[in-house]
Amino acid sequence: MVNQINDIASQASQGSIAAIIQVLNEKLANSGVRTRAVFDSGVLQLLCEARTTENLEKSTLVQQIKQILESIAPRNVHRVNINSRIVREQQLLWLEEINRDPENQLLWSEEITLKKPNILWQLVRDLKDSKKESLKPQIPQPQSSRHLIVSNKTKQKKSFFRGMINIFSLCLLVLSAGWIAYYFLGSKISNSIETVASKQKLPNLSKTKSLEPLDIDKEQFNSSAATISPKVSKTPFQIEDDIFYIAVRVANKAVEDGKKTNTSAKWLEVAAKWQYASDLMAEVPSSHSRFKEAQSRIKLYKEYSDLALEKANKN
Repeated sequence: MVNQINDIASQASQGSIAAIIQVLNEKLANSGVRTRAVFDSGVLQLLCEARTTENLEKSTLVQQIKQILESIAPRNVHRVNINSRIVREQQLLWLEEINRDPENQLLWSEEITLKKPNILWQLVRDLKDSKKESLKPQIPQPQSSRHLIVSNKTKQKKSFFRGMINIFSLCLLVLSAGWIAYYFLGSKISNSIETVASKQKLPNLSKTKSLEPLDIDKEQFNSSAATISPKVSKTPFQIEDDIFYIAVRVANKAVEDGKKTNTSAKWLEVAAKWQYASDLMAEVPSSHSRFKEAQSRIKLYKEYSDLALEKANKN
């Protein structure tokens, strides 16, 4: 029974709609709420039904569903539209009915956005799923089902290979983070020492031109450098600027590496850099002057990371 529950939870985390519905129905059983769901245009359309309106109280139900889904962290599910109504007879085309006449079909509707799981936690989860898949006992098959056995072995090989890629990606991510931290902190200390030694003289920016990220305006770079304090405790940039600056530098490095990459291992390194750049962009605070630009780059860098992983799998 425990294994069955774990299998359902694992399937739900992989994005199985049927498994997600089963988990939600089990969690909401005491509330008298039943759910149905369908994935439509990148949004998980969720229908909640109950016999009374009290069971469908909006603030409580929305919070419950959000907590359940974020604990599952289903793959590729980030936006959820929650619809509620008094229970009716089974309708196969319930989404079409709702879209046709939402005012008479629903009590209320609310769209939520799920938090993205931590990338390290996600990699660990993928490794566990791959290990569970490889440890499943093999049931003897008759001669007529030989093609099923071959198919299952192929699936296990792919699962094992994906697990190895995840391990390698995790190692690359940790190494990349350490390299970026060392490189950036070393650069800050060097700049601070040069500032003190030159008695408040600014460094020659023309000599450091090659270190500028490709898409940061020179005027902004110069104006930021012009505010450097002679004290060692000060940093050349504000914290908000540092995050955006690092993300761009990592992205530019990924672009350069991608131009001369032709092996699976190298593509994995490029993918890790793009993912790290995306995560850094997600840390840019809303008070930052380029916050909107950072938000748009989160998804863009993630797509580049996925493309690099695809090329790694092909090689």
